[in-house]
Amino acid sequence: MSYTCFDVSIEDKIAHIKLNRPEKRNSMIREFWEELPRIVRDIDDNARARVIVISSTGPHFSSGLDLGLFSSDALGGGAEDPLRRRQAGLRFYENVKRMQETFSCLESCRLPVLAAIQGGCIGGGVDLITACDMRYATADAFITIHEINVGMTADVGTFPRIFKLIPEGIARELAYTGRRMPAEEARQVGLVNRVFPDQETMLREVMVIAREIASKPPLAVYGCKRMAIYSRDHSTAAALDYISIWNASMLQRDEILEAIRAGRENRPDEFAALPPARPILGGNG
Repeated sequence: MSYTCFDVSIEDKIAHIKLNRPEKRNSMIREFWEELPRIVRDIDDNARARVIVISSTGPHFSSGLDLGLFSSDALGGGAEDPLRRRQAGLRFYENVKRMQETFSCLESCRLPVLAAIQGGCIGGGVDLITACDMRYATADAFITIHEINVGMTADVGTFPRIFKLIPEGIARELAYTGRRMPAEEARQVGLVNRVFPDQETMLREVMVIAREIASKPPLAVYGCKRMAIYSRDHSTAAALDYISIWNASMLQRDEILEAIRAGRENRPDEFAALPPARPILGGNG
């Protein structure tokens, strides 16, 4: 299937989603917000891969939200009609909720998601990468919560996530000033895991990490992702209880034994794959 904003490939159990509009600095046009969740859900729901890598093309990872959306009906326009003008606030709210889900699907999907960032990661690009499990960058990369520079407050995911990734004072500084944070500073504060000299090296090394994750038991990796998110958002006591309940229902003795045997015998694993996700209603059960 072809997309306006992305190229998608799956190899070695790794799904590679690549932003493909370098001539437009990979700005996030209307199609972007529709296509990304569709792609991620297809990969996840149909168990097409074990890991997702998101990378980009051209000089910048993404320049963020395409500002042309503000002159369209997409974000609550249509003020010429007095009745539609009364609906503008609600329509804006509903559209932003849909845009938020575009990135929340990266967090809620069952697979680890790795972001490979080159050049500028601007505005909505920060919303995207903070919803990923891990972030890697080239030496020339930078991130900026750019919304303040165009009279906005970031509203598609940066605030609830970046404050849990880096110290609060630094996050506030970025949000209030809109300054650029270079890749090395982002690594020092823990926003990115590693910095590489160039994009080719970064993609090669990120794929090594992705293959390592893909070699692990998919059911256990999914459990780790669920526990990481739950532990981040809840108290220690609640997280410990949830982990106990999770393992009481999900821990698979056969998977543990297979992991031990495969390691001892130095052979490829025979782990159970994630099953396809099925709707509650419809289908054949």
